[in-house]
Amino acid sequence: MAEDVDKDSKTEEATEKKIRDTIEKGQLPHSRETGILASFVAILLFAIFFAGGSIAELGSFLSIFLEKPDAWPMDTANDLVELSRLVTLEIGKAVASLLILLVVAGVGASALQNMPQFVGERIRPQASRISISKGWKRLFGLQGFVEFLKSLGKLGLAVAVLSFVLSDSVRQFLTGMLTLTTDYMVVVRGMAIEILFSIVAVMGLIAAADLVWSRFHWRQDLRMTKQEVKDELKQSEGDPIVKSRLRSLARDRARRRMMTAVPRATLVIANPTHYAIALRYVREQDDAPVVLAKGTDLVALKIREIAEASKVPVFEDVALARSMYKQVSVDSVIPQQFYQAVAELIRVVYANKAKPRVQ
Repeated sequence: MAEDVDKDSKTEEATEKKIRDTIEKGQLPHSRETGILASFVAILLFAIFFAGGSIAELGSFLSIFLEKPDAWPMDTANDLVELSRLVTLEIGKAVASLLILLVVAGVGASALQNMPQFVGERIRPQASRISISKGWKRLFGLQGFVEFLKSLGKLGLAVAVLSFVLSDSVRQFLTGMLTLTTDYMVVVRGMAIEILFSIVAVMGLIAAADLVWSRFHWRQDLRMTKQEVKDELKQSEGDPIVKSRLRSLARDRARRRMMTAVPRATLVIANPTHYAIALRYVREQDDAPVVLAKGTDLVALKIREIAEASKVPVFEDVALARSMYKQVSVDSVIPQQFYQAVAELIRVVYANKAKPRVQ
């Protein structure tokens, strides 16, 4: 019951991250019927393009072998070994092209479904692979039931197709038995091609349905619960609490850096207690005044406190402080619209510095 509830709770489509992780682990949708179809196609191609000559040569060899057994010495063990080697070689020559076609078909069917890749996870020993409970679920679960239905359907279709095709071929089969061995092989080849054409047609329909089902079932297995989606989002973007803490630390570092820069300021523009902006302007170094620090409320008061302790002039200008605070950023020059207002304040600073000190 718990598993059913868990499956029912998986209402969300798999995220791109989960799909990517699953593919990297080698857990890809795979249709077995596509591989079987490819094998039958390979056998059909062999029967059409290669079997004629191969079977004729093998038939000639076997006819000589059977009709003239006395031509083959079998007095010693070496004679038997030589005869076995010769028979094996002839059979191997006849089926070599078939074996090559089967290998190419198998590899091609897998490659067309999913690009080949090496996945160490698939060969790593895992206890779950020998788990009796999981094996029982695979056999008697939904996937096992679908596999059973497919096998039953294939068996039924195979019987129906063979019955239909062979019903017209029985006469040819019986008549061919009265002909020469080489001619009889041609008859058998023709019957085999008819049967293979029928099987390939049926298997094509089964493989197409299985290909769609395998991908649908794969997607269904990857579905996630709402909590899994949230957890993955936290992992990919970071825990909000941790991110908040990091932002707080970054602000603290930036604030400390600003405060250490205030003593080097040329002047501070303030709105008595709510805003404060520290500017630096050195004729030989700066093209325009540079913002060293800015802040509101407690930070503004701290900037003023440090400035006064460092004998940095503080100018109270409510309108200028408010408008500048919204448009300037630390370590950047001020916008052009503030050049004239700030220049007048800098002129006052330089004028005060130029006044002779009273002894």
